[in-house]
Amino acid sequence: MINKTNIFIKSMKIRVFILLFMVLSISFFSCKKESGVNSKPVIKFLKINATNIQQFKDSITIDIEYTDENGDLGEDNPDKNALYVKDRRLSKADFYFVKPLSPPGSNVKIKGILSIKIKNAFLLGTANKEETTFEIKLSDRAGNWSNAIVSPEITINK
Repeated sequence: MINKTNIFIKSMKIRVFILLFMVLSISFFSCKKESGVNSKPVIKFLKINATNIQQFKDSITIDIEYTDENGDLGEDNPDKNALYVKDRRLSKADFYFVKPLSPPGSNVKIKGILSIKIKNAFLLGTANKEETTFEIKLSDRAGNWSNAIVSPEITINK
């Protein structure tokens, strides 16, 4: 009788050990290592060429600095727009194409300056001047949008 009990106890110990080993193995291999890489692009306002312009005549150029940890900014397809520019006087934004800022398929950190030229700003009402700002965001090929930045106030004159 002692032999059967000892065999049963040893058999249970082996089963518990195997079960514990399987649970630990599954736990270990199912954990994902955090890459620590921010997949969202980051943009920063640098400068603007003018804050007082004449409607339909002057253009506005806004320079922003971009940083992307995996370098997937811009699009190969010219029908895909990656730049969001919203005149805060309007309810909807305009979207623009941005060419790839690093070779497609590469996974490298990139940093640079993007100049955004806004042509033909105009008055919406009948006043002689209006003030506005522009909100800007940039998207990467994975669909991650950057932080939003806002330009300094711009006066548009008649």
